[in-house]
Amino acid sequence: MTEVVVIPMEHGLLLAAILFLIGLLGVMVRRNILLILMSLEIMLSACGLAFIVVGAHWGQADGQIMFMLILAIAAAEVSVGLGMLLQVHIRIGTLDIDLASRMRG
Repeated sequence: MTEVVVIPMEHGLLLAAILFLIGLLGVMVRRNILLILMSLEIMLSACGLAFIVVGAHWGQADGQIMFMLILAIAAAEVSVGLGMLLQVHIRIGTLDIDLASRMRG
């Protein structure tokens, strides 16, 4: 018979915090719009992981329900973000955020 290994809540929340900080660092440091969007996805995934860890610790399904909501928000963000990214690339020819912020008209 196999034994179930339980991961402590603190370890899961620490992993979520580390992932969130990596995503936050990517948003603050990167200049490429695509990499900024990827960093935002990392941050959303870290939030979802935190909800799942806490929900599993309390024995409630609320964390999984919130994760489904985060997945829906992430899908909407990706669809709108990639559309905007394509328009920026077509209009200015680069994905550099500094050049896009100087765009007029």
